[in-house]
Amino acid sequence: MTTPSIRPAVAADIPAITTIYAHAVLHGTASWELDPPDEAEMLRRFKAIAAGGYPYLIAEEAGRLLGYAYAGAYRPRPAYRSTVENSIYIAPDSQGRGVGGALLDALMQECTRRGFRQMIAVIGDGTGASLGSRRLHERAGFRLIGVAEKVGFKHGRWLDQMLMQKDLGEGDRTPPSL
Repeated sequence: MTTPSIRPAVAADIPAITTIYAHAVLHGTASWELDPPDEAEMLRRFKAIAAGGYPYLIAEEAGRLLGYAYAGAYRPRPAYRSTVENSIYIAPDSQGRGVGGALLDALMQECTRRGFRQMIAVIGDGTGASLGSRRLHERAGFRLIGVAEKVGFKHGRWLDQMLMQKDLGEGDRTPPSL
């Protein structure tokens, strides 16, 4: 596969983003939502991420959206302002082709450029159906920082939640600029 083109998402991408996310909600454990949101809700979420000063990226090839990634606030309190949480979703027929890695690399670069210092990955079921997400983050240099056991219930079973972390830029070596 050729490396996909990565660019900032725009409102016109929301129908394809909604389709990718709906599949993840209905068939996977990356999202712990039980019912897929509609396009209007996905557009609201997209606008909220952008308004917060966070990046929202898409990967495309030959004009087709293959996946998307964004960063958002890790927690709402001001002391967390230099830490982001990432989200990555890939179209089912594009998984295992390097799209997730390309998106994660671009997202980390953009978050670093914007002055963020830590990135947290919250991975649902990192030992089961979402093992690919865990491996993706490990390859990108994330380290496991904790597992909350049996905290979600989806698809008829209890799910663990894994937390992974990576320093961005100066990490914790200097005070943040944000």
